[in-house]
Amino acid sequence: MDDGNRQKILIKNEKLINMVIERAKRDFPEDIAIIGLTGSFSTGDFHEKSDLDLIIINNTDRGWGISSCFILEDVGYDIYCTPWETRIEDEANLESPMISHLVDLQILYCAKPEYMDKLNLYKQKALDALAKPIGKECIRRAKKYLDVAKQEYTNTLLSEDLGAIRYASCGVLFNLVNALTNLNNTYFKRGLKRYLEEIGTYRYIPGDFELIYMAVIDAKTPREIRSASYNILKSMNDLYHKMDKDFVVQPVPSYDNLAGTYEELWCNLRNKIIVSVELGDKSYAYLTAMSTQNFLDEMTETRGTKKFELMQYFDSDHLNLFKDQFLQAMDEYLEEYNRVGRTVERYDTFEQLYNQYMKL
Repeated sequence: MDDGNRQKILIKNEKLINMVIERAKRDFPEDIAIIGLTGSFSTGDFHEKSDLDLIIINNTDRGWGISSCFILEDVGYDIYCTPWETRIEDEANLESPMISHLVDLQILYCAKPEYMDKLNLYKQKALDALAKPIGKECIRRAKKYLDVAKQEYTNTLLSEDLGAIRYASCGVLFNLVNALTNLNNTYFKRGLKRYLEEIGTYRYIPGDFELIYMAVIDAKTPREIRSASYNILKSMNDLYHKMDKDFVVQPVPSYDNLAGTYEELWCNLRNKIIVSVELGDKSYAYLTAMSTQNFLDEMTETRGTKKFELMQYFDSDHLNLFKDQFLQAMDEYLEEYNRVGRTVERYDTFEQLYNQYMKL
């Protein structure tokens, strides 16, 4: 782009900005708090057809009246609002891919000084979170995107329509890219066209990331799309689990955190498994087995107990095998109690329970 065209675009943008600010002052003095600039015109990375990205923070629903979507000289513009309580709050908590809209916002108009103070508090909250070392919080945020990517991968398997499969693979890529950004506890500072460039600067990325990323985009057939989507999902899932292990402090069983867990295992699951097996009720046994595995996994994750892999022993034609493995797991879980010095709350008579419960 030559200097003449560049200057012409900047002059047009200035007119548009002044128009929006004039409207805010005239019609929405109490409804529009802040107007700022983001996107390619903020970074200088714009072209002749770039639109103007304005962030208009509204105090009230009435402020939405400033919104407008139009085409001017073959360029489309979308003047829209960004509420404090949803988008700005999400960006401050790093729960949105659009963190740059808050952190790097260039202020063009502020109705009152207190609005700038409010914005700066949100901005500082985001900056403080970004300044933290990689750990539980950013890995938790990454997991949200990773889980959505898994759902989108499932969608590639549930359709035979090429367009639907390709669209689902877009969801896989988009969410994995955001998961990767959170694993590195950072944010995208530029637009979509710079994603790969920015990712290339990250410290933690899967091996050959650009190759497996582009393989999804270059895939032609449903089979190729599914295969490429699986490969990048698998690589990101492996990275997530490695970083979760390396950077998140794992809990350790203790007298306090194990309290009541063995009794809960007995209460909610032991007798159900025994009864379902004795009845030969395969469905009942199967669903109870799932609940058991879920409970034990939760104890491993939140209390630090040993990992139990019970589902590998479930066989609908040999239910007693699963029951035996479950009872063995209960004995091993009881050893966790013994190691931390906790005893099982067990009573032979109601009177004993009553006296203990009522502290008589």
